[in-house]
Amino acid sequence: MGSITSRFQSEAPLHPAARAFLADAFDRGWADPSKFHAESRRTAILLNEAKELFSSHLGVRTSQIEFISDPALGFHLGISGLLRDDSTFFYSAVDRSEVFAVAALHGSESLPVTLTGTAQYPQGAPHDVLAWQAVNGETGIVSAHPSNFAGRIFVDATSSGAQTSLPERWSTALWSSRSWEGPAGVSAFAICDRATWRNPLPHFDQRISSSDLSIPLVMASAIALEAHSRDYEQNRATLSSLNSRIREFLMNEISDVDIAGTLASTVPQLLSFSCLYIDAERLVNELEGHGFSVDSGSACSSANMEPSHVLAAMGLLTHGNIRMTLHNATNVEEVERFLHTLKMIVEDLRE
Repeated sequence: MGSITSRFQSEAPLHPAARAFLADAFDRGWADPSKFHAESRRTAILLNEAKELFSSHLGVRTSQIEFISDPALGFHLGISGLLRDDSTFFYSAVDRSEVFAVAALHGSESLPVTLTGTAQYPQGAPHDVLAWQAVNGETGIVSAHPSNFAGRIFVDATSSGAQTSLPERWSTALWSSRSWEGPAGVSAFAICDRATWRNPLPHFDQRISSSDLSIPLVMASAIALEAHSRDYEQNRATLSSLNSRIREFLMNEISDVDIAGTLASTVPQLLSFSCLYIDAERLVNELEGHGFSVDSGSACSSANMEPSHVLAAMGLLTHGNIRMTLHNATNVEEVERFLHTLKMIVEDLRE
């Protein structure tokens, strides 16, 4: 097994700017910000500064932001907190498994998607709830804004980070720190209007985030968000060019390939394609043996080699799937090496 030289999996190391700040963050942000000691007041100031950074990049007010440690909990908070006894919950067939889990507990309706990965949103009623996925984490397809939906909207921004805007009438929203090379164990959760949301968890007051949340990790995540957003804007054109090159090569050099979405309908850093007559696990292992790390299978668990429910819902090939993430540091040379290695492996596996 060769060493990994090029990483195209969704996970990325902590952003260098956040890593450089992390030790100092633990030295400065260890105190409980709700107390009145001098150290606690300093931590509260640092937490507010972090909220300001989140606010400026995510497009929400600081008073709307909460921090939680578990993204899966955020889906429950964001959706269940909006539902009422007479609500219908609408979600698409390409949503994350966490959304499916919440849907199983409530009166819900799954929305089919087309070959392009898009869903037709209903008008709904004011008490209904819609889960709107800003960007699909497997295919990179950007969803149209649900402008006609009359009810409350939960925004899943865990794969889009700060790169897509919120719908005008959003109700709750969830982001994952990992989407901008921030530390694991931090998610940003926002509530537009607390009058329309109620905490679905047992609680004594209005707080929804645990007092055990790591304030230093929140601070490091804010630094990563700012740095990653800057890097992304600088590299966006390059990432789009690399994505276009991969699509062109797949169509012209490798036969029987399904590519999810188009360059125009997806974010530039995500790409999913499937090769006919190829076992995904063997393909992933062969690529790793040549130094390339990629994802495959379900977007919710890259280690799970079960057929992707996202691709199945779109009517695309569910076997021989590769999901690539182009990071800000990805360059032309490693993409070209990957493509020619992929072609060689696919030809060998198809013999």
